[in-house]
Amino acid sequence: MQTSVQARPLERHFSAPGQTLFSALRQAIAQQPGLRGQAGFEDATGFVARPQLLKRALGAARIASQLTKPAESIGLLLPNVAGTLAALIGVGAIGRTPVLLNYSVGPEVVAEACQVARLSCVLTSRAFVEKAGLQALVAGLPVPVHTVEDLRERLGLVDKLWVAAALLMPDRFLPKIGSEQTAVVLLTSGSEGSPKAVALSHRALLSNVDQILTALSLSPNHVIFNALPVFHCFGLTAGGLLPLLVGMRSVLYVSPLHYKEIPKLIGRHQATILFGTSSFLFQYAAHAQPGDLRSLELVVAGAERLTEEVRETWRDRFGLEIYEGYGCTETAPVLAVNLPGANRPGSVGRLLAGLEARLVPHPELQGQTSLHVRGPNLMTGYLDAQGIAQLPPTSLTGEWYDTGDIVRLDEDGYVFIEGRAKRFAKVAGESVSLAWTERIAGRAYPDASHAATRAPDAHRGERIVLFTTQPGLQRESLVAAAHAEGLPEIALPREIRTLEALPLLGSGKVDHQALARLAATNPF
Repeated sequence: MQTSVQARPLERHFSAPGQTLFSALRQAIAQQPGLRGQAGFEDATGFVARPQLLKRALGAARIASQLTKPAESIGLLLPNVAGTLAALIGVGAIGRTPVLLNYSVGPEVVAEACQVARLSCVLTSRAFVEKAGLQALVAGLPVPVHTVEDLRERLGLVDKLWVAAALLMPDRFLPKIGSEQTAVVLLTSGSEGSPKAVALSHRALLSNVDQILTALSLSPNHVIFNALPVFHCFGLTAGGLLPLLVGMRSVLYVSPLHYKEIPKLIGRHQATILFGTSSFLFQYAAHAQPGDLRSLELVVAGAERLTEEVRETWRDRFGLEIYEGYGCTETAPVLAVNLPGANRPGSVGRLLAGLEARLVPHPELQGQTSLHVRGPNLMTGYLDAQGIAQLPPTSLTGEWYDTGDIVRLDEDGYVFIEGRAKRFAKVAGESVSLAWTERIAGRAYPDASHAATRAPDAHRGERIVLFTTQPGLQRESLVAAAHAEGLPEIALPREIRTLEALPLLGSGKVDHQALARLAATNPF
């Protein structure tokens, strides 16, 4: 039997019909003239105010019009700086499709992404490629590569006059773009399989900004610190578009992996809002000095399950509550979030306004239900071999998306994630959630990191392999933790392997594919 959740009213600030990223930014600047010198991005190059970013976006639009034809796609292989967001907005404003390339996944995956997204060319920075050591990756790209350094030198007087005129009269110099057109193509993390190319419309991205604003009380007085990469949807929407449109100051940092530097920078910039993953927040807490995080008012975790250890560490050391949220690239990305005054630890909060949800019985997992959603922030679809975006079919009629997450709802509408449909092992005929195994290990050894995967087993069909950073992990401790959690002993791992650190993707998620390959290298 299906359980349905109806949509709550959505306050529309930027997602009016016909609105695009470019027009929404122009509207925000016009409506907030007093913030001209305050709102914008602090990055490795300095401070970029919103009017300057708008001008850079038009410069990118001019370049894109010279490199490609209308409706073609351009790959953006760029760092976490304001110029990347300017390029994203400008490429879309001129009727091309920007594709944000995840340079952390390796040359082969990026080259495959170029083909899946049917790129005409890739735009990158020579300085960035050299500093990040991406020469081999760039050399293996199957499409022409252009650097911003070379393209800037080619911009002449006519081009600069075009930018100036387009600033004043965009309707005369830019094509008419609909809000349903693709604003960006993002690649899923690939943590459990091959990455997919997700087409997100202007409507989807702007609606998710409005959904966040309907849930959270935010103002231009806030300062966001964002080290999450903008090629990841959490970093793009929450860390990039949200502060840009609201009129906040946002600090864009080059990498979330600089654990020692980031807490100091949060204090230096007096940031009030921090978005991160559980893994990253664990590291920031471990390296923070007294006073580094004193300015923070709101800390939101997403992209992976927030561990109780991280939650308690931030609460005890810094007096800060972490509010866990949930989403996926396909929903631009936020679906649910806990809030101040409406926080239920262990859940991922309640669904955002404008979203409908159905819990559909899973055909292979008895007694389990998968979450299907639809709403204004839903993707247009995955790109197929012809570059056409299509929604995958589900058991429901209409534009619904099956998240693949096994969830339950409590009586107040809080969402609890029980596991991924793909992250179940079939042990002796029983479907066992790998998330259960990780919960058990986390209960027994909260100071370590744990991740479970599955591998073939000649006698039981599949076996559970636990990877952990805890040396000398004892099975007796896991048994006691399973009983304390109320979980069956069949969820205990058959095999335990110790690593110095779990492999992570650039988004901060555990690389489950890498662990599956590792589990297969040494048959049990």
